[in-house]
Amino acid sequence: MDLWQLNIFCKVVELKSFSLAGKTVHLSQPTVSSHIKDLEDHFSCRLIDRLAKEAVPTKAGEILYRYATRLLSLKDEAEIALAEFHGKIKGRLMVGGSTIPGVYILPKMIGAFIQRYPDVTVSLVNGDTEEINKHILEGYLEFGVVGAVAGDKRILQEKLLEDELRLVVPAGHKWKNRRTIRPDMLLKEPFISREAGSGTLLSIQESLHKIGYNLSDLNIVSEMGSTEAVIQGIKSQVGVSILSPVAITEELRTGMLKALAIDNLNLKRNFFLSFHKHRSGSPLGQVFMQFLKDECNGSFLGLPESI
Repeated sequence: MDLWQLNIFCKVVELKSFSLAGKTVHLSQPTVSSHIKDLEDHFSCRLIDRLAKEAVPTKAGEILYRYATRLLSLKDEAEIALAEFHGKIKGRLMVGGSTIPGVYILPKMIGAFIQRYPDVTVSLVNGDTEEINKHILEGYLEFGVVGAVAGDKRILQEKLLEDELRLVVPAGHKWKNRRTIRPDMLLKEPFISREAGSGTLLSIQESLHKIGYNLSDLNIVSEMGSTEAVIQGIKSQVGVSILSPVAITEELRTGMLKALAIDNLNLKRNFFLSFHKHRSGSPLGQVFMQFLKDECNGSFLGLPESI
């Protein structure tokens, strides 16, 4: 038994899959199976039941998993402690971000973190809010930053940033000279929606519901799977949409797009630091999460100051 085998074993348990565990640790599925077999031989018992679609720990596997996670956490603590003793923080970390945090916020934060700790490698996984939460629950990601409240009680969330969505229209639109519109004016306007699972879409849905409207009341002419696709759709006159101004900073500065408020519709939302309730974070992950909190410190993402 060694720590590397225990790491592989934990990945199989958390991801419920030999193949997914192999991808995470960059090993083939047969190699992962061989390591699990070595552990089972060492303990003289079966640790993983290989069911039709899932790899599930046996009772013995559950006991080993509890100890293995503690051993691996202690190993990480030892490495971080000695790195700090030598004045260095090093290691590899995987974090996730939903569309706005993952594309427009976290890359800058990661850059600043790596400048401070050059021996650290941070891998960023992008997806919508539901995908990032799913990866956190599976153990594929240690934590993520998302734009909606998680529906699963196993995920803990801390408010990291505030944002305010705006109605975005192209420069030649009939509302280009307005600063606000009434909610009822939006109902007949061709509207571009994000896909189900998007934190932005969830925020819009909640805000509309508070003033007596639903998404079905909008004239949705297209559904697009990314913020960038929505932006291109607005530029191409497909319709209007509701977006975070941080995603269109350059377009607002050049006047290519316009951002309007909607009367009586509260489009403020939060971005949350999300992590698993029952999993201990690695020492490196704790350092990075604290760095994010210190850098953001309740910051508000609104319209660029020059607009």
